[in-house]
Amino acid sequence: MLSCKEVSKLVSQAQDRSLTLGERLSVRMHLLMCRMCRRYQKQLAFLTQAGRRFSHLSHAGAFTLTEKAKARMKQKLEEAAREQAETEPGD
Repeated sequence: MLSCKEVSKLVSQAQDRSLTLGERLSVRMHLLMCRMCRRYQKQLAFLTQAGRRFSHLSHAGAFTLTEKAKARMKQKLEEAAREQAETEPGD
């Protein structure tokens, strides 16, 4: 059985890719028994839907980032990913 941590990763990944049949079945089995993970899945779906709606608004283009800001954010995300990989070698 998957842990809550594993399920939260898969639920998040499901927003961007199709899960394999085994992953989907494992997640569903866990969600049948775990109220907190069901709640997390619903919250994530709500936030994803809200983000998609916001991106379609006509004034959404007013919120653009400079190339410098984008580069800074990319650097921070890469640093965070490296730090996480170092602290969680088993994942």
